[in-house]
Amino acid sequence: MNPVEIDEAVSTLALEPFDRAEFPFQFLRAFGNKETAIARLRAGNTNQSDVPGAVLQRGNIHIAACAPGEVDATLAALRASAKTASQKAKFILATDGIEFQAEDMSGGGTVACAYAQFADHFGFFLPLAGITTVEQIRESAFDIKATGRLNKLYVELLKDNPDWASADRRHDMNHFMARLIFCFFAEDTDIFVGEGLFSRTIEQMSARDSSDTHLVMAEVFRAMDTKLADRAAAGIKRYADVFPYVNGQLFSGSTECPRFSRIARSYLLHIGSLDWRRINPDIFGSMIQAVADDEERGALGMHYTSVPNILKVLNPLFLDDLRAKLEEAGDNARKLLNLRQRMAKIRVFDPACGSGNFLVIAYKQMRELEAEINRRRGEPDRRSDIPLTNFRGIELRDFPAEIARLALIIAEYQCDVTYRGQKEALAEFLPLDSQNWITCGNALRLDWLSICPPTGTGVKVQANDLFETPLDQAEIDFENEGGETYLCGNPPYSGFSSQEDEQKDDLKDLFQAITPYWKSFDYVMGWFYKAKMFIKGQNARAAFVSTNSICQGQLVHMFWPLILSDGARLFFAHSSFKWQNLASNNAGVTVVVVGISHNDGKEAKIYDSGVDGSVVERAVSNISPYIVAGPNLYIEAASKPLNGLPVMFWGNKPTDGGHLVLSPADKRIALTEFPQDQPFLRPYYGSDEFIKGIPRFCIWVDDQQARDAPFSSFLNKRIEQVRVFREASKAKETRPAALYPHRFRQVQGCPGQRTVIVPIHTSENRNFLPVGVLPEGCIISNAAYALYDAPVWCIGLIASSLHLVWIATVCGKLETRYRYSNTLGWNAFPVPTLTDQNKADLTRCAEDILLAREAHFPATIADLYDPEAMPEDLRAAHDRNDEVLERIYIGRRFRNDTERLEKLFELYTKMTAKGKAA
Repeated sequence: MNPVEIDEAVSTLALEPFDRAEFPFQFLRAFGNKETAIARLRAGNTNQSDVPGAVLQRGNIHIAACAPGEVDATLAALRASAKTASQKAKFILATDGIEFQAEDMSGGGTVACAYAQFADHFGFFLPLAGITTVEQIRESAFDIKATGRLNKLYVELLKDNPDWASADRRHDMNHFMARLIFCFFAEDTDIFVGEGLFSRTIEQMSARDSSDTHLVMAEVFRAMDTKLADRAAAGIKRYADVFPYVNGQLFSGSTECPRFSRIARSYLLHIGSLDWRRINPDIFGSMIQAVADDEERGALGMHYTSVPNILKVLNPLFLDDLRAKLEEAGDNARKLLNLRQRMAKIRVFDPACGSGNFLVIAYKQMRELEAEINRRRGEPDRRSDIPLTNFRGIELRDFPAEIARLALIIAEYQCDVTYRGQKEALAEFLPLDSQNWITCGNALRLDWLSICPPTGTGVKVQANDLFETPLDQAEIDFENEGGETYLCGNPPYSGFSSQEDEQKDDLKDLFQAITPYWKSFDYVMGWFYKAKMFIKGQNARAAFVSTNSICQGQLVHMFWPLILSDGARLFFAHSSFKWQNLASNNAGVTVVVVGISHNDGKEAKIYDSGVDGSVVERAVSNISPYIVAGPNLYIEAASKPLNGLPVMFWGNKPTDGGHLVLSPADKRIALTEFPQDQPFLRPYYGSDEFIKGIPRFCIWVDDQQARDAPFSSFLNKRIEQVRVFREASKAKETRPAALYPHRFRQVQGCPGQRTVIVPIHTSENRNFLPVGVLPEGCIISNAAYALYDAPVWCIGLIASSLHLVWIATVCGKLETRYRYSNTLGWNAFPVPTLTDQNKADLTRCAEDILLAREAHFPATIADLYDPEAMPEDLRAAHDRNDEVLERIYIGRRFRNDTERLEKLFELYTKMTAKGKAA
């Protein structure tokens, strides 16, 4: 279940009559527990509680419904229960249907409220549904609740107004939703005079059968677009005349509203009953945009970008510097004034702004700093000098662009209330300015300098309004002479294989004239290149979130020379971390944050995330595109080893339609009928087969056997099926292989010899790369690499921490899994000259690793290298291997992976320089 569904289920439960016996099971059901799990708890099979009448679900919650007045005592009993600790309950909960109390046993948070209000705290319990992301999610319960209600209304309205779902009218529908959001916020924050004015007017003035709801609403919208002096002439009805003139073109143009059913009217009034003062514009915007997107609606409530993650971009980009200047200024009035004037000129530009998260957070953070300046200068009520229109954005879709503008308007009002007071905020909020500073268009096709020029006050394009078309020319003049400009955001990633045709055309238009590699580029690389061109020669910097693929593998040497030229550099980078959302059990996308500037003489900073979530900052002289301290070198794929190591071959590729490969069951059946086929059926290993210890089998026939051996009908049928498959293939490289259907299309090295196998893909959770030895006769598939008849000491290299950190850095990943490469990972791996003694020592270490594995037979590689269950003798064997190898490199153990990488890059530089000299 996603958070919106959980909110609805919990809200429904809170409205039902309290059933003491059933409540624990109803509560668990609301958080996604299946009926089978509920049945086992009810029967007592999995209920671990030692408190009479309570229910304890291991690893989740200890919950008890008690007699009236017994909540405090019951909660104390749950807290003192030995089973609460031994069964690792995340929460304890007690309620009597009147009071409701709960505690988070790990974080220490508590909930204490009336039973009727417990649904408002559903975010506190999201870990029960496997949603264990950042703390701010628990505090965004209102935003999730509001999103769910708006979605129900949106879907109901489209059901009754199908024409509003068409492409021609979708903008009208989205614009209507933006108007509603503004009205709900305005009626709860005194922007509209009178409590719940909008909702109350709709409820009182429209018929209960909803027949005229759309007409009453349209009249209210018309009033808010009519100046007070013009209302009598316009014939505004009395019930609508109490609404203020809003301007900003939010209510301009057509005031037509979709028709409401009785259900839709009920949904509307329910939304109005929520407390919209609690809206977080930085969170709400990214959620509400999913309401209007058919593809994203299935993930409703999951579109949340945490404030701490956004600050990983904004803090090192410019906010940390502003805070340092504030600290330096102290109470010096002149320095404080200079800082305030500097901040008033800062322009923040997000060229992939979505619903405005980054811009809203940047604005709120700057207002907080400004408020502290004003406090120190004795001017706490001073009007803000930071113009909202200094926060510019580009967004491809019109609805998120509208929501971004609305989110910024709401953020400005909330900041005014916080720092100046409700009275001052209201006095200056309406009417809104008719200004449009979020451009709707394709960021890779637009001229960024025309939208957010780094200097001056003028821009090249103009528009008259806030919310109306043409949105692709949505720019206004700046209020002040530009100072610094900071580009930021989270552009769309889209690897080359997942790009749509239009996205490929965008990259082609941008890169075709300057690099032949553009077809391999991730879509996000377009933003980095345009940012590099934007900041060139300007007082500007840029920082974007990206998948870590742009700092790994072959993309590095293809792409980064285009960026790190003409004086551009990485002035900060945040190494890989998970960019999570609200999805249940969500692993998140693995991302990096990269900041680029032109040479400014300042030290660079690398930020690393610790296991506990803490961030460690390191000052370095230069950051390479691999996010390693050191020069801007590029690891290029090598067709043969540069280091004197044995040749590593890619495994054998069948391209057979599945007819040359057999499951163990297929093999048993075949040999039962045709035992003479035994010599032609070989064990077949790829990554999965080796790691899980369950080989498949393959038909392996060489050319001589194909000419001489009498094949069984089973083999003949399989070989014929391969021929037919290859002849019919659309791939031109496959069709010629129909001439030899008895063998694999691509055969590498000398298959069948004693083989060292290296899986191509392996989990990032493993502390060592899986590598092993297969006996003669085994065939390696194209899902692994092979060293044929290689010395055992090679295993010591591959199984080392040094090699793992090299692979993780230069080879890239598939999703989050390590992705091995022979050309980058093995052929380019820097190895010092190994003496005979070195090789003997590494051979002994490799043998110890293999023997330690054998001691735990039949445990598989997957079993043995589970980081939580790795046998101590195997861990010790790897540790000895690391120590022997690292002493060969530097005479001692490396202190950490950073030191390992810096040494490896140093050796790579020497190794390639020697090769060029030779």
